[in-house]
Amino acid sequence: MSNLIQILPSHIANQIAAGEVIQRPASAVKELLENAVDAGASEIKLVVLDAGKSLIQVIDNGRGMHAEDAKNCFERHATSKISEIDDLFKIRTMGFRGEALASIAAVAQVELKTKRQEDEHGTWIEIENSKILKQEPVVCANGTSIAMKNLFFNVPARRNFLKSNSVEIRHITEEFIRVALAFPDVSFSLINEGEISFQLDRGTLKQRIVQLMGNAHGTKLVSVEEKTEYLEVKGFVGKPDTAKKTRGDQYLFVNERFVKNPYLTHAVVGSYEEMIAPGSFPFFALFIELDPARVDVNVHPTKQEIKFEDEKLVYTFIKSAIRHALAQFSISPALDFNLDPSIQHSDALNKPLTNEADQRVQSGGLYKSFIDRSQAHRIESSSNLKDWKSFFTSSNNSENSYQETFFQDQHLHQIKRSSSLELPPSAPVFQMNQTYIVFEQSNGITILHQQLAHQQVLFEKFNAAWQGKAIPVQQNLFPQAIQFSPADAQIIQHILPDLLQLGYQLEPFGNHAFLLQGIPADYATDNDQSVIEMILEDIKENTSSLHRGYKEKMAKTLARKHAVKPGTVLDDSTMRDLVFRLSLSLSGATHFDGKPLLVEVKKEYLSSVFGL
Repeated sequence: MSNLIQILPSHIANQIAAGEVIQRPASAVKELLENAVDAGASEIKLVVLDAGKSLIQVIDNGRGMHAEDAKNCFERHATSKISEIDDLFKIRTMGFRGEALASIAAVAQVELKTKRQEDEHGTWIEIENSKILKQEPVVCANGTSIAMKNLFFNVPARRNFLKSNSVEIRHITEEFIRVALAFPDVSFSLINEGEISFQLDRGTLKQRIVQLMGNAHGTKLVSVEEKTEYLEVKGFVGKPDTAKKTRGDQYLFVNERFVKNPYLTHAVVGSYEEMIAPGSFPFFALFIELDPARVDVNVHPTKQEIKFEDEKLVYTFIKSAIRHALAQFSISPALDFNLDPSIQHSDALNKPLTNEADQRVQSGGLYKSFIDRSQAHRIESSSNLKDWKSFFTSSNNSENSYQETFFQDQHLHQIKRSSSLELPPSAPVFQMNQTYIVFEQSNGITILHQQLAHQQVLFEKFNAAWQGKAIPVQQNLFPQAIQFSPADAQIIQHILPDLLQLGYQLEPFGNHAFLLQGIPADYATDNDQSVIEMILEDIKENTSSLHRGYKEKMAKTLARKHAVKPGTVLDDSTMRDLVFRLSLSLSGATHFDGKPLLVEVKKEYLSSVFGL
């Protein structure tokens, strides 16, 4: 046999290549917004229909294009930003590889209108399947309007893998926020289904953060700014009391490009050591500026993963800058840290551009903080950096490991989970260490963890709300107004019916605010707003699709929030009631996180211990 190797047709090759860049509507939004920024626009408008599946349109007042450039921009590897290989290491723009528009044209129907200020008329182009269907002069405003219609119309299999509209619009909003944060001197607007979701005026970074995150952030921000010849770190971090249990609003930019870097995120969170509770995460919007030659942005097609020439040095700079900022605002305690000597011998630090620049670096305040032991914001030893990945280890994994160890330990092989519970009315029951409920059964002694047991009982009750057994609502005498950021308000608006099923009655109150009119009967808390915010953060952090898994997650969150805590004294009737309700549980003796709810010490085991 011969001719087994064939060259793919260009339209198929283009669709395959497009899959690397355009994975979902939000991917196209990112590329189009970045192109508008690169065009020097001062006003950018994003229009979305059907969560981007039907229409994504970006309109800007930038430089516009000549007719020939408008045609060539849809060719693969067409770019105005690279002319020789060395240019790859001097990138200062957002888009540069010439793949975005070619990828969009391969998987959508595209309409482009563009005009330069010096031209009398603009250019109108229509493209489908990477082929130009129409190109003709048109009267239009200066700048560029590009509309991407019917995404993946020619790749139905990929279109079927898109999530629900609520999920896809959330991803679009995230990309919009990232670009808008990076360029506060540009006005942005987002129009979704004909309604204005965001209207962001030009201003400072702090003003942009408040516009995007809500007015509550206005008084909760700490300015960060440190600069040397090698590196500059600037932006804002949240005060310790704003830390949340999930990594929600965290934004890191390198040369104005949003990046995801767990290692550097660990540096930020580590700066708050002893100031926030373990497992909490602060808000931050930080911008790192350094020579493009010292960073590689070509690691991943989305350009969100990058490599630094000396990542360890960047880690230390960030941590020191934040410590310094918190100390200046009298938030961080004045602590002394041991210096990692390897930082001072870093090649990147010891090889500035010139000897004169070297002297300027060593005379800078931040560099001095590395060698002056009297500084309050000294850098702590980096000997623990090898463990930074454990910071991001899933808690579920640790819980499963705990369960496996517990039941395989050779010293506890006689203690097993019980499949049924029986607590006769005459049998005594008592509380141990205000944490465990202990009672006798026919085959031995049972020890029940009161918090985990109550969580499981509540979880099954809240989870049953999705099958029509809604939690009764208790009306508030004085409704409470809760303010959300514009992005969070979109999520809350979508889940209002689900919250009502769980007993939380929220009604829109205008300007991204909601009124809490009612709460679950018999499940009041000291801070009902915190419950809503906890549900919101869980959805943002852990759920990629709003399906049954998301509803189950809400039930777990509420169970954890409302369950009795260790250290709570329980009377006899309360303990008996909890045991009875757990006996009706569908889970047997296993918590929804996989932990055991109880252990049973059998009579036979006790007899063997005492040699009877």
